[in-house]
Amino acid sequence: MARVFDLIEVPDQGPNEMVRRVPESGSGDFRIGSQVIVRESQMAVFFRDGKALDVFGPGRHTITTANVPLLVDLVGKAFGNKTPFKAEVYFVNTREFPEMGWGTDNPIPVLHPGIGLGASLLRAFGTYGMQITDPQLFVSQFVGTQGIFRTSDIQKRLRAIILSKFRDMVGELQKSAFEIQGLVEEIGAGVKAKAQDDFAALGITLKSFYVQSITPSESSAEELRRMGLLDLQTYTRLQAADAMRDAAQAGGTSMAGMGVGLGAGAAMGKMMADTVQQASGQEAAAGGAAAAATIACPQCGNQVPAGSKFCNNCGAKLEAAGKLFCSQCGAELPPGSKFCSNCGAKVGG
Repeated sequence: MARVFDLIEVPDQGPNEMVRRVPESGSGDFRIGSQVIVRESQMAVFFRDGKALDVFGPGRHTITTANVPLLVDLVGKAFGNKTPFKAEVYFVNTREFPEMGWGTDNPIPVLHPGIGLGASLLRAFGTYGMQITDPQLFVSQFVGTQGIFRTSDIQKRLRAIILSKFRDMVGELQKSAFEIQGLVEEIGAGVKAKAQDDFAALGITLKSFYVQSITPSESSAEELRRMGLLDLQTYTRLQAADAMRDAAQAGGTSMAGMGVGLGAGAAMGKMMADTVQQASGQEAAAGGAAAAATIACPQCGNQVPAGSKFCNNCGAKLEAAGKLFCSQCGAELPPGSKFCSNCGAKVGG
């Protein structure tokens, strides 16, 4: 037999717990006359059939048909004082959460304006402050549409919003990775402005947003090449730099002490700029001829001149058309694409 709740409360909701469900699973049986105790920094939201209904603020409440009008309308007025009605109650924590963490799961590719295909991969992390200011909307959005109420799942969705706005902000700056590392305050303010409407649509106020650090990723030249962000000549040079790094690490020598560039670090970015400048000088000496386009062999990944019918490394037959990659996110695109299907960036823009 289902348990009938005569007292509904969550006395031990922790400071880092956003929402607690009563009962923990299934639907609870409540009735007119039951007591609802809501503590300071809590709001209680009755939920039924996918809808967030009546809301109770701090205090002790006795359930009557007058203070659960939406629930009464949904369930029907046939139930009496002794007839239980099924619902769920979500106790929402309305305290401010001042130090929520965020960070890039994967490094973000950043092109270097003015030096061709030069690129770096950046990682970033920081904190943000938030407060649930519309509990009914909050429960509707997370429980009603997503079916989630655990803090870890809620944080995952909020981080996805933040990272999306962070990537947009970095892309709009059109700065090199080295310049971006010195713009943490500007980026933080920009991301907060971009994300606050998305947070508000979830019943949350984004109180603050901080970028604590933006650092180069130690990803190799091979990873950049797979993303389509390096030409063949630059890739070859940076691959040699990665080999030097790996050899130094294997021998217990500090890379900082050796002074060699990392595949996608700040020193690597300088090497990339030098590489492109050297390549530009060689092209000018040769009459300004452009470097030949290349495509990757689908069998072994070897870079071969565009238009080749067979791979000069493994002999595999090649497609006539070369591969097309997005300059913003590195996604492979179908031939003739005008916009990236992954991030929406204009191809060739």
